[in-house]
Amino acid sequence: MASEMTATLSESVRCPVCSQDFKPSAINAHLDRCLVDTDGCLSTTGDTEPPLKKSRVSGVAVGNSAGSLTPGASSVFSMFQHNKNKVSVQSERSPPFSNKQSPGATGSRGVKRNLQNEIEPRASDTTELNGRPTGPMMKTSKDVSSRSLLSIDKPLADKLRPNTLEEYFGQNKVVGEHTLLRSLLDSQEIPSLILWGPPGCGKTTLAHIIASTSKKKGTARFVPLSATSTSTSEVREVIKQAQNELRLCKRKTILFIDEIHRFNKSQQDTFLPHVECGTVTLIGATTENPSFQVNAALLSRCRVLVLEKLSVEAMGSILHRAVASLGIRILEEDPTNPEDQDQSDGPEPKVYIEQKALDTIAHLCDGDARAGLNGLQLAVQARVGLARPNPSGQDCSPQEIVVQEEHVKEGLQRSHILYDKAGEEHYNCISALHKSMRGSQENASLYWLGRMLEGGEDPLYVARRLVRFASEDVGMADPSALPQAVSAFQACHFIGMPECEVILAQCVVYLARAPKSVEIYKAYCNVKTCLRTHKGPLPPVPLHLRNASTKLMKELGYAKGYKYNPAFNSTVEQEYLPEELRGIDFFTWTPSEP
Repeated sequence: MASEMTATLSESVRCPVCSQDFKPSAINAHLDRCLVDTDGCLSTTGDTEPPLKKSRVSGVAVGNSAGSLTPGASSVFSMFQHNKNKVSVQSERSPPFSNKQSPGATGSRGVKRNLQNEIEPRASDTTELNGRPTGPMMKTSKDVSSRSLLSIDKPLADKLRPNTLEEYFGQNKVVGEHTLLRSLLDSQEIPSLILWGPPGCGKTTLAHIIASTSKKKGTARFVPLSATSTSTSEVREVIKQAQNELRLCKRKTILFIDEIHRFNKSQQDTFLPHVECGTVTLIGATTENPSFQVNAALLSRCRVLVLEKLSVEAMGSILHRAVASLGIRILEEDPTNPEDQDQSDGPEPKVYIEQKALDTIAHLCDGDARAGLNGLQLAVQARVGLARPNPSGQDCSPQEIVVQEEHVKEGLQRSHILYDKAGEEHYNCISALHKSMRGSQENASLYWLGRMLEGGEDPLYVARRLVRFASEDVGMADPSALPQAVSAFQACHFIGMPECEVILAQCVVYLARAPKSVEIYKAYCNVKTCLRTHKGPLPPVPLHLRNASTKLMKELGYAKGYKYNPAFNSTVEQEYLPEELRGIDFFTWTPSEP
């Protein structure tokens, strides 16, 4: 493969549009100029021609105009379709929008609809493209009316997804100033990454920011896929395109796999050789522990970035950015710009939100920006939808809508407790409960019990662990702890949730307050160590301790010399361990080093 690539790059490259030969180092610059000239012809084909269509994986534009592209260039032209689309968008944004457009503009709009996540610009909302603000957030607030708040066609979390690291809040330890990853991103030296963090912490957003930066500088193309809906054949097709892109255009491909833990081990093996040789730069996002869900071979080729749950301060910054973009003013806050005071259009009502309501969202969303933004959107849309126009006429001031704390609480319903009964958080919480009871901290024990039960944990699982704790950590210091735990398990089995929650709480507090002793646990661990480290065959059971159930066994000496303890009034001197282990005390025994 290396020799074939070297031979190809040493020769001249033919332009697929004009069929002229160029050096490999000059082909990209020529294609940009050549496609600009060709785009003018493609965008003026007339109103009767249907818009170009875009395939799901390869992104090849297919049209009915046979004269716009040469037959020999059509197979290669798909790799440069992205540059042509970018030029089309730039040419549309230069003139002002109007209700009447020329036929040429109509034709170019057909190409524009092929862009991913594109929305049609409206006369009332000309500051947004691709569902995202094209300028600073604060400048778009006066262009948003309350009616437009009801017509948002996508979740607010996706609509306000940041495009730059300056708008990316809450992960300063990973992408803050003077961090290793920030330096690599600024220099466009992007390594393969596995982004691990809870839902709504910014994994997908960080991947899109990396893609946006790479697209602007033209250093890489970005292909997003989801492991929940992508097959292995589609991944192989993308990798094949990445090989062609790297060979012909010297441009890398960033492959983003959302929910990468959904791929099984054999599917993950598909990436190994291509990540190893640099054909693709893999960015995977997962909410599960990569140590358990991602192949060790793939982990060794990627850098794992741990994204933390967003803090309340970071959520506050995200929510303030959101209300500014929606044109919502915070109640009792003086506007810094007098022009922003008139945010309504005619009879449209003004929308306000209390600062306390924003603080409530920041606390209740549990560090999930997606849940917080969508909860804000739901509360605002509900209040705007209930508003009625003022019937007194245009001379009266418009109606005011205030979003209060109880409205956002109704939208969120309850705290979004981060808990996965089959994931890492399950084991984290049960470990915290066990260690809190061992440390006799009854308040912490009740808290971790509540985290598990309110997150949907099976109460019988918790009860089984309490039975184990009663013997392992309390043991002989309080022999009644074990019956207490068994009774709690049976009660949970009888009545179930939510009635059994107080029974578990009683047992947890009892075990936390009980005296602790681990001598039984340690002694049995010493027994297991003795058996597992024994060299040679295990010693036989002494003859006097064996059961002589047949005549032959008695003749062989089974049970010979055994002293029946109830037949003696005093202590019986008798050996019960094999000869090799006589005199050992497992309660004080220390295993010898191997």
